[in-house]
Order: sequence, then structure tokens, then C-alpha cells
Amino acid sequence: MSTPLTIPRLEMAMTEGVLAEWLVADGAQVNEGDLIYTLETGKAVQEIQAPVSGRLMQKAQAGETYPVGTDIGEIV
Repeated sequence: MSTPLTIPRLEMAMTEGVLAEWLVADGAQVNEGDLIYTLETGKAVQEIQAPVSGRLMQKAQAGETYPVGTDIGEIV
């Protein structure tokens, strides 16, 4: 079973965010709570943690802007 990773809504007015950097390589093993990517919004930079343990599969490119809810990867 896989767990999708989506661009989270960090602020009420947030409609999009920049996937600034993947902190873990594609295909790497992660543990729940590990920092896996950074997200830039109009007001802040936030480090996002892995919600579960497993293997990270990236689906989106760092440096690009994505709407809230966009599927950017999964943990399998």
C-alpha cells in the first residue's frame, strides 16, 4: 500500500507552493518523521516530514510551483 504526498495547505489563503528541494533521493528509504522536502509559500519556507516509513518515489521536480493538493510523490 502506498501513501500519496501532496502539496499541503499551510495557510488559509494558500493556493500553490514551490517544491523548493527534495531532501531525500528518489527511491531512498525514509522513516516516519524524516524531513523529505522543503516547501516555499508566499510567507515561509517549511520542511515537510514523511507521514509513514517506506521508500520515497518522487513524481514532481524541485524548483517548480504546484497547486495545493497536487500529487508530488508517494511512499511505498
